[in-house]
Amino acid sequence: MVITFSGGKIIATPHELVVRLDGEHRVTLQAQVDAIQLIGKGANVVSANGSECKWSIKLDDEQQLRDIANEIGCDIL
Repeated sequence: MVITFSGGKIIATPHELVVRLDGEHRVTLQAQVDAIQLIGKGANVVSANGSECKWSIKLDDEQQLRDIANEIGCDIL
C-alpha cells in the first residue's frame, strides 16, 4: 500500500515500512514492522526503534496512521 503525505510517500507491507521523503536529497527510511510504533491521539507519528535504526516522522492526519496500522497489523498507541 502506498500512502502519500505532505513530506513524500510511505510504502507499507505486512513485513516492512519504507518512507520516501520528497526533496533534493531523496531520503529513504526503512524499518521492519517489529521495530515500528504508531503514536496517535493527535501526534500522528510513526516511530522506528530497533538495534539498527532509530527515526520518527510526523504524518498529516490520523487517517494515514490508521491506514498504516491496517496494512502492517500494528495497534495505534
